[in-house]
Amino acid sequence: MRILLVEDESGLVDALKAIFTKENYCVDALMDGVSGLDYALTGIYDVIILDIMLPKRNGLEVLKELRKAQIETPVLMLTAKSELEDKIAGLDCGADDYLTKPFQTGELLARVRAMTRRKGEITSQDLSFGDLNLKKRTREIHCDSASVKLGLKEFVLLETLMLNPKQIISKEQLIEKVWGFDSEAEYNNVEVYVSFVRKKIIFVGSAVQIKVNRGIGYYLEMTESE
Repeated sequence: MRILLVEDESGLVDALKAIFTKENYCVDALMDGVSGLDYALTGIYDVIILDIMLPKRNGLEVLKELRKAQIETPVLMLTAKSELEDKIAGLDCGADDYLTKPFQTGELLARVRAMTRRKGEITSQDLSFGDLNLKKRTREIHCDSASVKLGLKEFVLLETLMLNPKQIISKEQLIEKVWGFDSEAEYNNVEVYVSFVRKKIIFVGSAVQIKVNRGIGYYLEMTESE
C-alpha cells in the first residue's frame, strides 16, 4: 500500500515513516501544501494523511483542490486542532476521517486500514475495455473462455490504461504509478512491460491493442474485426 503523508513537523514525519515502513507500507512524505498537492494529484496513492496547518497552502485548500480534480483517494485529516468546527470543515471539504494529535499509533493504523477497506469496496469492480476483462481479485485478463494471469506490475500498468480509456498515459505517469516516485525505473522499463502485457492480450485472443503515440504515451484501442 502506498501512503502520501503531508505534515510539517519533522519529528512526527520521521516517526510515522518508521511506523508505516514497519507495516510494509510505502510512504512519500512532503512538508508543505504545494508539494503535497502536486504529489496527491497523481492519483497513485491508496491513502493520503493530510495535516491542516501547513506552510504555503493549508490542508483544507489542498483537499478542496483534490476533490475538485476528482481525486477520490481516501484522506485522513491529521491536526492539533480539536474544535468541532475544524472537524466539520475537514469533512465538508471531502475528508474521509479525522484524527486529532496527539494520537495512539494503534488508532492511526486502524483508521488507515478502515479507509483502505472502504476504498476496496468501491474500486474492487472488475474492469472492461472492448472484449477484454480485467479481474482485480485474481489479476487475470479474460477474453471469451481464454484467460491468463498478470504479474503485479503488468496488472497495475493495464489497470491504469483501462481506468483512463480515453486518455493517453505518458511514460512518466506509468513510471510513477507502477514503480513509484523514488524509483530509478527508466522509459525502457515501461516499454518492456508494455510488451509483456501486449503478448498476454494476444494470448487470450482479444482485439484490444495498446497503442503508442510517439513522444506522448500509450492508450487502448479496440481494433476493427475484418
